[in-house]
Amino acid sequence: MFAQPWLAAAAVFCAIAAMLWGRAAARLARSARRIESETAASSHGREAAALARAAFDKDLHATLLYSVITVGLAAASLSRSPWYELGLLLVGIPVVMTLRYSSRLFDEARLAENRAMLERRAEEVLAQDQLAPRRWAARLAPEDLPQIEGFEVGRVYEPGIGMMAGDFYDVFMTAPHRMAVLIGDVAGHGIEPSITAFQVKYLLRTFLRQYRDPAQALEELNKVMSTSGRPEDLVSVCAVVFDTEAATLRHASAGHPAAWLWQDSEMLALRSTGPLLTLDPNGVYYSRETPLMTGDVLLLYTDGLSEARSGGHIFGEERIAAIVRRDPGQDASILCKTLLEAARDFASEPLTDDVAILAVRRV
Repeated sequence: MFAQPWLAAAAVFCAIAAMLWGRAAARLARSARRIESETAASSHGREAAALARAAFDKDLHATLLYSVITVGLAAASLSRSPWYELGLLLVGIPVVMTLRYSSRLFDEARLAENRAMLERRAEEVLAQDQLAPRRWAARLAPEDLPQIEGFEVGRVYEPGIGMMAGDFYDVFMTAPHRMAVLIGDVAGHGIEPSITAFQVKYLLRTFLRQYRDPAQALEELNKVMSTSGRPEDLVSVCAVVFDTEAATLRHASAGHPAAWLWQDSEMLALRSTGPLLTLDPNGVYYSRETPLMTGDVLLLYTDGLSEARSGGHIFGEERIAAIVRRDPGQDASILCKTLLEAARDFASEPLTDDVAILAVRRV
């Protein structure tokens, strides 16, 4: 049937290619018309319309090229006469079109390059916007806490809704035999409360090294925040100092939810010992001292845990205490994760507030 079957086979493949390019061109034509209609009354989006039209032109050019090659190959496959092969000269038509519109092709390529560069820069900005909150949260609530001899420390941090966190915690040595553990929460969400949390965390590092009594550190911090900070940013903080030489635990709390101390088979609530920071510039804080024994477990958390809701009920501090009481000997990290999972299971909706949990065991 075919004088030259290999040319017939080539014609079939070229026909398939022409069909595929044609479908793509038809879709781009619809897209270009839609973009042009949407941007007809505005100067915005003109470049997108131009790029869509340019892409259509290129696909149409490819469709035409493959169609011509298909016709030429099909004709040449029917006869051995060289005159049929002259049909392949029709390929010159799209070649001439390419030469004729080459300047437009370069302009369109330059436009596409500029647009790609702008999109890449936009992607980089978005990536930085997404990375910055994670890095900021890593400063406020770090995953890696220092390994301190004689203590086992576990932590969990779960960000809530919003880009920036207001919860923070810290564990550090204030002296060779004293370890400070603190946790806090700044009211609100966004960049401003997060900056305040950062200030409070690192000011407390200074004051807790300067003063042995955490209550005095909180009083100094309250004065500084009330005069130079943002008074509208109410801050709750619980600061605990473990003294292994004196075998004591001393805590002071500025309006923070009750911490729990598992000691001698009992749960002791370490409640607030003063007002929220910045609530009263002249606020008075005091500390409470408790004997420190091997096996003691201290649990601190922010209100995102205790205020997890199921309908009209909250998770509450009693449920938190019950979970600690159920297995106080478990690994500190596992205890923190268990509490978070319990709050998730209790809540009727996903947790929307930040949750920070610290567990410290004297070993």
